[in-house]
Amino acid sequence: MMRVLICLLAVSAMFVSGAIPSAEARTIPPLEGLEALRKGFSGMSDFTADITQEKRLSLMKRSMNMTGTVRFRKPDQFYMAINPPYTSRMVLKDSTIEMAGGPDGKSNRIVLPPEQGLGRWVSKLTSPLTTLPDGVAIQADLSNALYTLIITPQGKGQVKELTISFLADGTIRRLSILERNGDKATMTFKNLRRNIGLTDREFRL
Repeated sequence: MMRVLICLLAVSAMFVSGAIPSAEARTIPPLEGLEALRKGFSGMSDFTADITQEKRLSLMKRSMNMTGTVRFRKPDQFYMAINPPYTSRMVLKDSTIEMAGGPDGKSNRIVLPPEQGLGRWVSKLTSPLTTLPDGVAIQADLSNALYTLIITPQGKGQVKELTISFLADGTIRRLSILERNGDKATMTFKNLRRNIGLTDREFRL
């Protein structure tokens, strides 16, 4: 379920470039931060963007820098393609994940339980949030127009900490995922286009 939540957070808003004036961050209620993110998501039907990602591997003591493309379309379609030399593609359609990668381009298919489907999580963002989600601890702060949420799952899953920074309109600036094995991935977005009328053909391997 946490992997689906991460996908949802990664696609639930758009990236906006530009510097944010420096200011001392102040702590805010976690629900206020989550609601800001939800409001930013409400006005978007689809988007496409270029991404850069840095993956730090704890065991290998090195980082991998990747570039690629992401696409999202309500209510439940997400696509990610990573460029060479780390070529891979992934399509999430509600609760079905298809992945292809490596030199032979072989594909794998994973079916999640229905309650973990992307469509279910998207539907939760149609109404104002009144309570915090179960199973996670959340910290939030605000520095001028920049919100930062630190989400810590309470279970024993692979993800130890998820940090998401976004502007006052809900648009994401940075997404970082820290795994329990010490690996960390940081993703940023650029060249974003929203509400352009993406179709099913843009969500195929």
